[in-house]
Amino acid sequence: MHEMSLTQSILAIIEEHATRHGFTKVNSIRLSFGKISSIEPEALKFAFEVLSEGTRAQGARMIFDILPVSIYCMHCEQACELSAYASQCPRCGSVEVMLQGGTEELKLIEMDVD
Repeated sequence: MHEMSLTQSILAIIEEHATRHGFTKVNSIRLSFGKISSIEPEALKFAFEVLSEGTRAQGARMIFDILPVSIYCMHCEQACELSAYASQCPRCGSVEVMLQGGTEELKLIEMDVD
């Protein structure tokens, strides 16, 4: 489960910012990642709950901005959002598609702190 190592990285970033900016408690964190980035939100929440125990992030609420899958069709020259990756354009059926979004890596967008 790579969500454990992702959580360790998140907690390290939080500690670095806490040292630099002097806050003592994290109330919430906002994270973004692509829908097909191989990150399981529930596993990430669980890992965060377990690993943040005893830290300034214990009990912090996690907010996810999950970025949609999008492809661009070179045949009909249209971009479209999908619920899952498709190797074919849903509009014209062409297989000349390019994945544009949904694979974005995990990013810590913002923290609400005291």
